[in-house]
Amino acid sequence: MNILPIHISHVDGFHSALDIVARERRYLAAVKAPPLDSTRRFVQGNIDNDQSQFVAIHDSEVVGWCDILSCSDPLRRHIGVLGMGLLPEFRGRGLGEQLLSETIADAQKHRFHRIELHVRASNEPAIRLYRKLGFVLEGTLKNDVFIDNQFDSTHCMALFPDWGN
Repeated sequence: MNILPIHISHVDGFHSALDIVARERRYLAAVKAPPLDSTRRFVQGNIDNDQSQFVAIHDSEVVGWCDILSCSDPLRRHIGVLGMGLLPEFRGRGLGEQLLSETIADAQKHRFHRIELHVRASNEPAIRLYRKLGFVLEGTLKNDVFIDNQFDSTHCMALFPDWGN
């Protein structure tokens, strides 16, 4: 297993992994990946702007991703927003922790004062991972997700890194 900064050659695999996780309808805000050309522009923009975006590669295939992206809003430029996902067969093996740790380490170059994320309350393994790496629960959006005739809530979590300032 390799964890690498995303490269434009990873776009097809990243798009496929994103689509698989989205179609599970349990973890992401989307239920399918955006069009491939939109994903290609997203990745190229992240590369061009030196954003922290990594992929996990197994047997030359993208099996997961993690990114911490700068907010474009001038009032929130001090914030990085975390997104990640792993293919089902690669969960529960410590890969998520490796991927997230590597991405946080790379995000140090941006000196974010906070790294924030939204995670569904039902996603207990992800919540445990985020807490293990220092994220704190800031609040819950009760029943803000309704999918497949079920409500779920969203936890808002954040990490306040000490970059040795």
